[in-house]
Amino acid sequence: EPNVGVVEVPDERVEKLAAAFSSVKKIPAIVKFVDIAGLVRGANKGEGLGNQFLANIREVDAILFVVRCFESAEIIHVEKSVDPLRDIDIVNMELILKDLETLQKRIEKVEADAKTGKKAIVDELEILKKLKEWLEKGNLARQFASQDAEFLRIMKELQLLTQKPGLFILNSDTVEVKPELAKKIKDLGSEYVVANLRDEYDAGKLTEEEKKELGLGESKLNEIISKSYNILGLINFFTTGPDETRAWTVKLGTLAPQAAGVIHTDFEEKFICAEVVNWEKMLQKELPQTKGKDYVIQDGDVIEVKHG
Repeated sequence: EPNVGVVEVPDERVEKLAAAFSSVKKIPAIVKFVDIAGLVRGANKGEGLGNQFLANIREVDAILFVVRCFESAEIIHVEKSVDPLRDIDIVNMELILKDLETLQKRIEKVEADAKTGKKAIVDELEILKKLKEWLEKGNLARQFASQDAEFLRIMKELQLLTQKPGLFILNSDTVEVKPELAKKIKDLGSEYVVANLRDEYDAGKLTEEEKKELGLGESKLNEIISKSYNILGLINFFTTGPDETRAWTVKLGTLAPQAAGVIHTDFEEKFICAEVVNWEKMLQKELPQTKGKDYVIQDGDVIEVKHG
C-alpha cells in the first residue's frame, strides 16, 4: 500500500499576518503526498507492482518523478546502470502505454455509439483518435495543445496519466545538472528540483539546533513542496484576526463567491461581496476594497466575506 503524508506549505505570509493580528492559531495550507512503489519497465503489462502502481497514480493530481542521478556500488539500479534520461523515457513510455489502453477502450465504446450518427459522438470519436495518434508518437497527453471545450471535457473524464502535471526530483550528490537532462525535462513541460535525498533523510532526524551547529542550509523539501503546489495551479488567500490566521487553497482564476464557498459552503450561495486587500498592503495598514461576484481572487489576498 502507498504511504501517505500530509505536509504544510511553507509560507511566511501566514506567520507575518498571525504576528500582526496576534492570532491564537495559525493554519497553513497543506499538500498530500502519496509515496507509491517505483515503476519498472513492463509495468503496463503488470511487471513489478505495475498494475497496483498505475491504479494508485490515477488518483493523484500531479506526479513527482524521483530520478536517480548518483553512482553507488552499494545500491544496484534495477536497469544495472545509472542513466536518468533512459529512466525518464521508461517511466513516460509506461504511462503512455497505459493511457493508450484507456483510450482504446473508450474508442471501442464510442465507435459503437457513433453508428447512431449523432454529431457529438462522431466529434468525440475524432478527438479520441487524434489523441491516440499523438500518444503513439511517444508524446504526452498534456503536450497536446488544445483549448477546445469538448476536448477539455473529454480529457477531464479520461483522467489520463500523461495529462497530469509533473515535477522531477533529481536525486543527486551534486548540484550540477547535465544540459541534456535539463533540456529533456523542459521539453516535457516540467520543472525539476535537485536534492540529495540521503542527506535530506539524515537531516530530518536532527533538531533545528543541531542543524545550525552543523551549518546545514534550508531543506530542499520546502522547494519541493512549494513547486508541487505551483504545478497544480494553486494559490492561497487568507483570513486573519485575533482567533486565527488561515491560508485557504483555490485554483488560479477562482472567483470570489467560489473562494467564499471554500471557507463555508453557505458563503458561496449567500455571497454579497468581499472586502479584499493584498496581505502586504494590509500589514501597511491600507484599507480593503469592496469586490463583487466577478472578482478573481489573487494570490496573497486577505478577504472578509459579506453574506446574507
